[in-house]
Amino acid sequence: MRRFFTILVEFKEYFLLILFIILSLIFLSLNDNIQIKKIRTLTIGMIGYVQSTINIVPNIFDLKRENEILHKMNVALMDEVNKLREAKLENIRLRQLLKFREESKYTFVAADVIGKTLHLQKNTLTLNVGIKDGIKVNMPIVSPQGVVGKIIAVSNDYSVGQLLYNRDFRTSVKIQRSRVDGILAWDGGEFLIIKNVSKKQDVKIGDIVITSEYSNIFPPSLKVGTVISTSENELNLFKNIYVKPAVDFTVLEEVFIITAVPDTQKISLENKVARNK
Repeated sequence: MRRFFTILVEFKEYFLLILFIILSLIFLSLNDNIQIKKIRTLTIGMIGYVQSTINIVPNIFDLKRENEILHKMNVALMDEVNKLREAKLENIRLRQLLKFREESKYTFVAADVIGKTLHLQKNTLTLNVGIKDGIKVNMPIVSPQGVVGKIIAVSNDYSVGQLLYNRDFRTSVKIQRSRVDGILAWDGGEFLIIKNVSKKQDVKIGDIVITSEYSNIFPPSLKVGTVISTSENELNLFKNIYVKPAVDFTVLEEVFIITAVPDTQKISLENKVARNK
């Protein structure tokens, strides 16, 4: 009790100020004078304004919290949309692969592309199938669009394929319309090339290029690409034919491997004759 009086005496000015403010407010509330009413109205209005201003502060934090929640929801929805879009594209690709497999007369092994190079002189792709899946060297690699390349190395679980865009790649082809034959290769440029075709041969821009029956690797009549241009040399009797591949290697994700092996007897005989010439 003595402590209370000590505090009261020490802070008496503040207590008196609070007491006078309370009494003033009481007298103002009981007074019906017009001026007092105006003051009272103004005071109530100011109190209301201050209170509404103070209430904004927690609303700002609530809005920030809601914004964070909406942002997380938006990220989740975008992720879901991307997954659905990816599933749709995969479904389209798989439908094309299934249709190609059903309509083809060859036996296939399906494979996913798990690695590839497209900017080297000897471009390759890596597949998730190998010896245990029946894959062997020189088996053709194809897609619904056309020829991709051939198997050049194989392990138990994986295999490596040589793309058309590879300086070591060669195969016999022909122009589907006119049946003109040639050897398809790649010299490092934008397109594939068929060299040393006679100027008299009937080749036009837009012609379809297919594998020929002379190939030791590929079955005949597989689409390789389209003739994009030709060039002639005035000093000789031949022209070069430039071919755009039917397959877009930049978006290639799934392929088929034709489980056919070259006729070794035919190849051996041809090589023997060639050595004796």
